[in-house]
Amino acid sequence: MTEQTIAAIATAVGEAGIGIVRLSGKEAFDIAEKMFVTKRGDSPKSLPGYSARYGRVVDPYQGRTIDEAILLVMRGPYSYTGEDVVEFQCHGGVVVVQKILETALRLGARMAEPGEFTKRAFLNGRLDLSQAEAVIDVVRSRTEESLAVAVDQLEGSLSKRISAIREQLYDLVVRVEAIIDYPEDDIPELEVDEMAEVIRTVIGELERLIATADQGKVLREGLKAVITGKPNVGKSSLLNRLLDEQRALVTDIPGTTRDTIEEVLNLRGIPLRLIDTAGIRESDDVVERLGVERAVQLWGEADLIIHVMDGSVPLSSEDREILARTRDKLRVVVINKSDLPRVWSLDDLDARDLGEAPVVEMSLLEGELTPLVDAVVGLVSKGGIRESTASQAIVTRARHKTALEEAKADLENALETLSMGLPLDLISVGLQGALEHLGEITGETVRENIIDRIFAQFCIGK
Repeated sequence: MTEQTIAAIATAVGEAGIGIVRLSGKEAFDIAEKMFVTKRGDSPKSLPGYSARYGRVVDPYQGRTIDEAILLVMRGPYSYTGEDVVEFQCHGGVVVVQKILETALRLGARMAEPGEFTKRAFLNGRLDLSQAEAVIDVVRSRTEESLAVAVDQLEGSLSKRISAIREQLYDLVVRVEAIIDYPEDDIPELEVDEMAEVIRTVIGELERLIATADQGKVLREGLKAVITGKPNVGKSSLLNRLLDEQRALVTDIPGTTRDTIEEVLNLRGIPLRLIDTAGIRESDDVVERLGVERAVQLWGEADLIIHVMDGSVPLSSEDREILARTRDKLRVVVINKSDLPRVWSLDDLDARDLGEAPVVEMSLLEGELTPLVDAVVGLVSKGGIRESTASQAIVTRARHKTALEEAKADLENALETLSMGLPLDLISVGLQGALEHLGEITGETVRENIIDRIFAQFCIGK
C-alpha cells in the first residue's frame, strides 16, 4: 500500500488566499513532471530538495492551463513523510484545487486516506506514534496552553521520557536474561535489593506520569462544565455572559431551554466545554421532560457542575435535590440575583449537600464575572487538573494512560514475585510485559489495528 503515490488537498474547503495539493510517494516527481511547467523551463524531476519553482499547472489530457502556482519539492528521506513529496500551492478556490487533485489522480496517484501522510511519517521512522498523535492535537488545540503541550509532545518530550524509562528496564532485563540463559557462565548475580530498587524507581516514574493524565485530558479535550439549576434561575444568562454573546434564548418564561446548548470557552487557558441544560422541575410537557432527563444524565458525565440558584425566591425541593445528587462532583454554586432582596441563607442548606463547593453571590444581569471565574479556576487548580506544564511530559490520551497503568501493574507483579523468592524467569515475565506496554505508547510494539484507528481520527491531507 505504501508503494503507491498518494495525493490530497491539504487546505480547508472553501475560498482562501492559497490552496495546497500534496503528493507523496515514489511517483510524485513523475506526476509533477507531467502536470507542471516551470517559468524557467527546467524539469520538476531535476529540482533539488527544499526548492520552489513558479509556473503553470496544466491538464496534459486537454492541453489547458489549470492555474498559476508554485511547486515545492522535498526529496525523501528528508521530507515530512520520508518519501518524495511535491506540493502545488495555487489560488485558493474550490474548483481549482479540486481540478489539480483530479489531474494528479488521473496521472497515477490515489486519494490519500485520513492521516495517511502522517501515518507514512510514522512508518518511515520520521515520527514515533506519540509524536504523530501530537500532530492532531496541534491542529485541534483550543488554548495557548494546550497548544504548548501538543508542540512539546510533537518535539518528543513524552517519547524521551518513555525511552528513558524503558532503558532502565532494558538494562535490568538484559542482566536477568543473561543469568537465565547462561547459568554456567561466571555472570555476577543480581542482588534482590538491587533489582527491587530499580523496579520501584521505574514504578515511581510511571506514577508521576499517570498523575498528569487528568491535566492532560483537560488540556486536550476541555473540561466538561454543565450548568444546572431550576428553570428561570439564570443558567442561560450565565452562558451568554461567559461567552459574551447572546447564544441562548433568555426569557421570563420558565422552561425556555428544553435541550442542551454546548459551546467552547477559553477560560484563562482552560478549555471549557460549557453545556447549558434544561431547568430541573416536574413537567407534563414531553419535550421539556426529555430535556430534564438529559440534564440529569449530564450530571454524571460532567467534570464540573456550575449550579445556579435564585437567592430572591424561597428554596424548593428541586434546589435541595440537585445539591444532594451532585454532592460528589466538582462544583461551583452560583447564587444569582443578588440585586434583589435575599429570602434565604446558606444556613438553610444541608451542609453535607453543599460540601466544600465555593459559593459565588452575584447578579448575572450586571455583576462582575471575575469572582466566578476565580472560583472555577481555583477549583480546577485545587483538583490538580491545572498545574504548570513547563519542562514536563504530560499524558494527554487515555491510550497512553492505560498503557502506563498496565506497565505499572506488570512491574508490581514482578516486585511481588521477587519478594516471594520465585525464579528469575517468572520475574522476567513482568519486566517484559512492562516493556511491551510502554512500547505501545511510542509505537514500537503496538498492533496494526490500533495504528489504523489512531490515524483514522485525522483529516484527509494531513
